[in-house]
Amino acid sequence: MELTALSLSEIAARIRAGSVTSTEVTQACLARIATYGPKLDAFITVMKAGALAQAQQLDAEQKAGKLRGPLHGVPVALKDNIDTAGTRTTAASALFEDRVPSVDAPVVTRLKDAGAVIIGKTNLHEFAMGYGETSYWGPARNPWNLAHNTGGSSSGSGAAVAAALAYGALGTDTGGSVRIPASYCGIVGLKPTYGLVPIRGIIPLVVSLDHCGPITRTVADAALMLNTLAGYDLLDITSVEHGKEDYVAALAQPVKGFRLGMPAGYFDTLDPEVAKAVQEAITVLGRLTRGVTDVALPAVSANPGAFGESLAYHEQYIKNAPAKYMLATRRNLEHQQSDPLKAADYIRAKWNLELLRRTVDDSFTDFDLVVLPTQRILPPLLDELLKRDHDPQPMDVSITSNCGPFDAYGLPAVSIPCGFSKSGLPIGLMIAGPHFSEGKVLALAQAYESATEWHTMRPPLRPDTVKPPVMKFDGTSPPK
Repeated sequence: MELTALSLSEIAARIRAGSVTSTEVTQACLARIATYGPKLDAFITVMKAGALAQAQQLDAEQKAGKLRGPLHGVPVALKDNIDTAGTRTTAASALFEDRVPSVDAPVVTRLKDAGAVIIGKTNLHEFAMGYGETSYWGPARNPWNLAHNTGGSSSGSGAAVAAALAYGALGTDTGGSVRIPASYCGIVGLKPTYGLVPIRGIIPLVVSLDHCGPITRTVADAALMLNTLAGYDLLDITSVEHGKEDYVAALAQPVKGFRLGMPAGYFDTLDPEVAKAVQEAITVLGRLTRGVTDVALPAVSANPGAFGESLAYHEQYIKNAPAKYMLATRRNLEHQQSDPLKAADYIRAKWNLELLRRTVDDSFTDFDLVVLPTQRILPPLLDELLKRDHDPQPMDVSITSNCGPFDAYGLPAVSIPCGFSKSGLPIGLMIAGPHFSEGKVLALAQAYESATEWHTMRPPLRPDTVKPPVMKFDGTSPPK
């Protein structure tokens, strides 16, 4: 625990200094995975042999005077919708139980080039279509209370990082799937500007909304990972060209002159404990900056094009092997099939999305960044979500989450811990800014982190922690 409790930045520094080897660090993470993996269901595939071989190779390179990069020797995890050459990538579905890609996704290549050890593939909501409770391998558990949801769809990445099974992880974010697990697990989750980090080689949900970003225990760790992940990819149709930035260096910029806004509509229908924690956090931020005022962001309308993009990937799979999908996912896709989108409606939705992204930065005229709750509710019980999944009527997620609009905007947004409920469940604060303002967003997040102690809190996991059962059902009878 002594080694695994360190932050990514701290362990990277120790490896560089030679006070600990990558092999020792990797073995420490694998030992924790062996103890807590069965309790948390955070991993679908633990890459034990490959991770140890990587670590030993990196140790040999370091002895020879070669350091690959800033993540040299550090074990990190990958959401299991991110392709890994020679290791299965399942998207938490029986459909892809034996799917083994032949090449790494670009983000994986970049992590390896920077020296990261890939320790395993983490659990997620099947095909990233929800909040983490629906997986062929069973739902990932929240390390703060194993009966509760981790948030999703990057559920296993959130659980693995919060429980110190890995120093960082990659998640994907289409409607909040990096930031929601960060909020529910009391850690940091960064969704970069749309197109800044390539998504090629990642099983898509909605390509026009999909993002990839780091999940870590500190803001500095997220900045360090972003330095490695960001960059143009010619073969990725979503990738954008943007000048190289040093996000770690950007953390040092002063935040005293920042003007903050609380966007209207995002503070409605909050759980009282969420409202209290977020308001206290905003009070702290107000003292650190020029202050906080009420502001407005453009309205985000429903995007019917999202259904078309999702179905474009799954159309043949759901037609040929519907029984391979879990009930909630199958219903979602069948609903999309039964209500086909007209081409003209899809094109209009795309036009509206492009116009929104071109103009949203104009809102940041009298303020630099916005601050708001990540989630409006506390982490729910897994059983509550499983019951909802059995209900054929879809849930309006906008009543629980503030994340989705920022995927539509394409803006950088980070969730950081800002408190806990009386029952010990984490609460998250979101900070967002205009396109490519990651440096400012992360600087403010670190200023808040430095002024508080929420990021130092650790889940009360013990080897004898009991794993409570959750409801199970076969798709035809009620949950049991």
